[in-house]
Amino acid sequence: METQCYIQIANNNLLKVTNRPDIVMCKGKGMYLYDTDGKRYLDLVAGWGVNSLGHSPKAIAKALAKQAKTLVNASPAYYNVPMIEFAEMLSEISHFQRAFFCSTGAEANEGAIKLARKYGSVHKKGAIEIITTLNSFHGRTITTMAASGKAAFQKLYEPKTPGFKKVKYNDLKAVKSAVSKKTCAVMIEPIQGEFGVYPASEDYVSGLREFCDKNGILLIFDEVQTGMGRTGKMFCYEHFGIEPDIMTLAKGIGSGFPLAAMLAKEKLNIFEPGEQGGTYTGQPLAMAAGIAVLNEFRKSRVVQNCADMGALIVSRLHKLSEEYEIENIRGMGLLIGFDLKKTKGADFVNKCLKDGLLINSPQEKSVRLMPPLVIKEKEIDELFAIMIKNLARK
Repeated sequence: METQCYIQIANNNLLKVTNRPDIVMCKGKGMYLYDTDGKRYLDLVAGWGVNSLGHSPKAIAKALAKQAKTLVNASPAYYNVPMIEFAEMLSEISHFQRAFFCSTGAEANEGAIKLARKYGSVHKKGAIEIITTLNSFHGRTITTMAASGKAAFQKLYEPKTPGFKKVKYNDLKAVKSAVSKKTCAVMIEPIQGEFGVYPASEDYVSGLREFCDKNGILLIFDEVQTGMGRTGKMFCYEHFGIEPDIMTLAKGIGSGFPLAAMLAKEKLNIFEPGEQGGTYTGQPLAMAAGIAVLNEFRKSRVVQNCADMGALIVSRLHKLSEEYEIENIRGMGLLIGFDLKKTKGADFVNKCLKDGLLINSPQEKSVRLMPPLVIKEKEIDELFAIMIKNLARK
């Protein structure tokens, strides 16, 4: 079928929730996507940071095929072997002892919010308020939108879930001022990805940890975008030398397969049966994907490659900024942002798209790069060749 036929069918049948270009993707391999016209695209969006091992990795395909022949879903009412194995693996590589599995980052964050409020009920005389930050993004359920500090969410779908106070990011004093007897947790992203890739400072994070400890408040890290090797360490909190009480994961944890997790310390194993759950909680097919991802990470030194290639991209961006409009380069590992002095981000994205490069502009002047963690130097050469073609000179 020709591309325009697909587009027409899409326009007639899909609920419009975003503006999409008139291209239809039909295949992916490694660092590349291919559309129905046969055009190849170097992908530095990676499904919004999801495809950690690239497109259609053999390890995932093999694991899913094997598990599909054995057991797809046993119901969350029962244990299954991959669920148990994956939970143990995550415990071994992190500082957390308990795992809850689900399908999306929003679900994981919603679970973290529930757990924090349960903690407030048990240990903080019914405290239910959670402090989050301006410009944060925690998901698209009514509750996670309420937790988010994204300006565009402010008036959508009112009334949203109450109980969230939003303060300035990287401002410890603002957090301290917002805390009351009703506060049960502070929830942050260690890097604000959707706002344009802005990392938390070490002083801010260490200060939060110390303050939360002194006041019996939980510290929650939303690592949906930053976790699973994305920042050059397995988890972003490792950069700061602290441990949160709860961490949420999604995106790269399944390398494209819908999978998410909420990890918590042993002291937070406080849910009563029936208080948390979900039809696809710990379903074997997703667990098999997660196990395959972790095994591939170990075998192929994926996290180290992320650190090395991220450093290379940042170095080359700084060099490029001497002649071109690039400024304010930031990020960690392969979650990288920069600003453009002259060109609008959306215009730059569209120009690069025509030349076979997929990138993202989360804010008017910013560009975000979040490629698969398996990117190599030759693909970085291709990235810069296309960007140079479309960047304005100083």
